[in-house]
Amino acid sequence: MLDFKRVLAAKPRKHDVAEKVKLSTPWGEQLDSDAVLKKHPTPQFARERWLNLNGYWDYAITKAAGTEDMVPSVFDGKILVPFSPEAPLSGVERSVQPDEILWYRRIVDVPKLNDGERLLLHFQAVDYRCTCFVDGQVVGSHTGGYLPFCFDITDAITEIKGAHVAPQEETASSCHIEVVLRVTDPSDTGTQLRGKQKLFPSDIWYTAQSGIWQTVWCEVVHAAHIVSLHADADPKREGIALYVESSAAGTLHAEAHDAEGTCVGMALAHTEMTGDAFAAEVFIQVKSPHLWSPDDPYLYTLQLVFADDESPLTAADRVGSYAAFRTCEVHADEKGVPRFYLNDEPFLLKGVLDQGYWPDGLMTAPADEALVFDIRSAKKLGFNMMRKHIKVESERWYYHCDRLGMLVWQDMVSGGGTYGKWYTSQLPTLFKDLWTRLSDEGPSHYAHFAAEDPVYRSEWRNACEGTIRALRNHPCIVTWVLFNEAWGQFDARAMTDFARSLDETRPIDSTSGWYDQRVGDYFSVHNYFRELEVYPDPLREKTADGDRPARAFATTEFGGLTWHIPGHSSCEVAYGYDSFENPRKWFEALTEQLATMEVLEESGLAGYVYTQLTDIEEETNGLLTYDRRINKMYEACQG
Repeated sequence: MLDFKRVLAAKPRKHDVAEKVKLSTPWGEQLDSDAVLKKHPTPQFARERWLNLNGYWDYAITKAAGTEDMVPSVFDGKILVPFSPEAPLSGVERSVQPDEILWYRRIVDVPKLNDGERLLLHFQAVDYRCTCFVDGQVVGSHTGGYLPFCFDITDAITEIKGAHVAPQEETASSCHIEVVLRVTDPSDTGTQLRGKQKLFPSDIWYTAQSGIWQTVWCEVVHAAHIVSLHADADPKREGIALYVESSAAGTLHAEAHDAEGTCVGMALAHTEMTGDAFAAEVFIQVKSPHLWSPDDPYLYTLQLVFADDESPLTAADRVGSYAAFRTCEVHADEKGVPRFYLNDEPFLLKGVLDQGYWPDGLMTAPADEALVFDIRSAKKLGFNMMRKHIKVESERWYYHCDRLGMLVWQDMVSGGGTYGKWYTSQLPTLFKDLWTRLSDEGPSHYAHFAAEDPVYRSEWRNACEGTIRALRNHPCIVTWVLFNEAWGQFDARAMTDFARSLDETRPIDSTSGWYDQRVGDYFSVHNYFRELEVYPDPLREKTADGDRPARAFATTEFGGLTWHIPGHSSCEVAYGYDSFENPRKWFEALTEQLATMEVLEESGLAGYVYTQLTDIEEETNGLLTYDRRINKMYEACQG
């Protein structure tokens, strides 16, 4: 039965944009600008010769009016990269408007290159559309706010001779280059992928940000080098299949080492032209592999050495990585109840929603240790899974989940036009039966879910592929989530098939919330306003002959219980689904809901996701305060 009291309490209220209270996290308060986020950004694909470019850059914000390609002669000041200009830690705290251009400039000391060496400039994420100049030359452009990209800037460097230097040293054997980045961002005035960002934030929508918001770095590679790596550790085959692409033909030597550093397997292969790239598959036999799990996150390190055919006795490239053996799938148990299985054992997913926002860094964590804090806090609170919500996180976050043993459900980033409240919120709240009866195929249905723009649909598909390819090596990820609450939803059946073609090893949650299209591995619902229970799968009801696999039932959002703590909340206006002023009452309601979920496992519940790990701006329904200084569950117990 629908709880109208909770529905009314959760109704968004019209008000002026809430003025933010200045909050800082412990890490932001102690931030060292010279050492900000200096650890290697990609532990799964690491080389020794790299240079971190985080730190102070020049910045300027100009009007986009016929001056798009004119670098400003005078800049406005300094910005601390990788924090966006809207974030307090950037030192700017200025919103970039859709009709403005954000400029970055930095003089960088890079190593001079030996013959046959190349210099790659990496951006982990820039929101949204950017063009990069090196010494006045355009070296590349990129569109999209959440995925990594890089440019080979070798040909644009005016001084490339001399001996190479050790990473991150500034010596006479380095040369100076000017890097300029031009960025524009339509934010929520466009249809591009934007997640939870909004120029006028309120309730469940948060402060928009622009520009560089993850690490910038460069690395030296040989012209003949490894381009990409896909590692598939299969316990049943007792080995690790490595799919490697290289920039030239050559020989690949790969080794796997156990946690003690002992080599447990090796293999050789030759990369040859396959299609339009040089590629090879290597299989490293690992007998009786040690399985990875949340209780035992066992990782095998990988060492890859590549030698090109022109110099077969000399290593042209060395890459370090890691892999883990585990399986994840959905199938029926011995009683015919569909469940999530980890390593061939039924496993109740105890999840918490994690949106990855910070009061001082917005979407950028103030420190690597801050990422670790959130993961460890979730584990200490009894959760074994975090749903990374409508965001692709810094790759180091996934690395920490890998090594600490935290399962991850990874959302695709949402986009599309302006979301209509009737179809995305009000209608599914009032009428549960419509959760399984409204199509998302064809122009008229696209319009219901703000997915009319074909450019958006193409971008979503490309970003879905990019997200899976960028993150599929991480053992922590055990489910891909395609659409959330109909935000930009379209053709879920076709998009599920598409995602499955990219990764057959993980289950897929096609539509989290409502408007299920009888596809995917879960019947996935959000339940904030009704009694918590297990609903029958409409796909199972419609399939009498049993020719389709059963789907597991998961409550992928619930709770949202609000406790506003003055001095630790960024807004005086609080939003949630049920408000409590008494900490004890809040704690009792919370523990009752979590206990109900545990009991529902017997009725077929495969997993749940509590909303949410932390407060965020107006939302004060977190288990931790927004500044991460108070664990509300511990505080309520002590009170």
